[in-house]
Amino acid sequence: MEQRTFGNTDLTCSALGFGTWELGTTQYGDIDVEEAVRAVHMAIDHGVTLFDTAEVYGPYTSEELLARGLGARRKDVVVVSKVGFVYHDDPTVRGNDAVVGRDASAKHVIQRAEGCLKRLDTDYIDLMLIHWPDLVTPHDETMGALETLKAAGKIRHYGVSNYDVPMMRACQEHGNLAANQVGYNLFDRRMEAAVLPYCLEQGVGFMSYGSLAFGLLTGAMSPETEFVDWDWRSGGYAFGLPLFLRENFLKALRVVERLKSLAEGYDKSVAQLALAWVLSHPAVTVALVGMRNERELEENIAAVDWRLTAADREEIDRIFAEEDVPTYATAPQRTDVENLRVDLDD
Repeated sequence: MEQRTFGNTDLTCSALGFGTWELGTTQYGDIDVEEAVRAVHMAIDHGVTLFDTAEVYGPYTSEELLARGLGARRKDVVVVSKVGFVYHDDPTVRGNDAVVGRDASAKHVIQRAEGCLKRLDTDYIDLMLIHWPDLVTPHDETMGALETLKAAGKIRHYGVSNYDVPMMRACQEHGNLAANQVGYNLFDRRMEAAVLPYCLEQGVGFMSYGSLAFGLLTGAMSPETEFVDWDWRSGGYAFGLPLFLRENFLKALRVVERLKSLAEGYDKSVAQLALAWVLSHPAVTVALVGMRNERELEENIAAVDWRLTAADREEIDRIFAEEDVPTYATAPQRTDVENLRVDLDD
């Protein structure tokens, strides 16, 4: 497995990372939990060394299940977790309904980090991220809390998630960001305008989530696909983009079918094509993807060594253009965070 380093740090991991949102079990459709936990162990056997989770996935369930899957092998991998949300007082409220706001204050960040450590059954977290911007708390306060956790040995590195360039600049004045984790895939290229260039220039690692467009690029969806009402995709939007609204969804599926044909010419899958495309960007440190079983695991890993040609990339863009499906590459970077809210906030 190819190894990559987070910007200007000494933190190194596999180019492909194991995303565990699905292990939250309350926001991402039905999964076989036991099979998914076993997949964590198998991923390590196949060379995956980064596992990404967050306290909000569940909440809490993903961290607990990841700890089960890692077991004694936790020391062999990079563990990433995220804090920054405020939850409903009633612990029986789960999934999207559990989140009531954001809080990146020093007290909250330090307190929630302790919970992450306990659930992950570890003495330290390799990379702690602030999950979404808190538009009230000053950046220097948040960075100070992360520096406190680092000085105490409870985290090795820290970063942010879903931050735009002005926000990252403000954070960098009071600390050293190791990473920014933001959505990036063939259907969502908003980060190409400013965030990816900034990360590359400033030595900040970039973690791509939604690398397979939240299932669209797995090749497993069809016009008959329906999402259960508690699946966040049932609302039609994916982080501000109307990818799953009916008309857009059907057009996206036509793109996927044509991408399948392109990939098949190399004896590859459309998922492998999508991952190879994300990993080809020079600013990307790691592409995150959910892996629920050994078949998905092996398919995703096989994408890492595939190098797309310039002609391949041109053909991909031509397919999108001919099907009249936007990639949002020329859209303004995220500055109005309130209007680009995560569906968890709805």
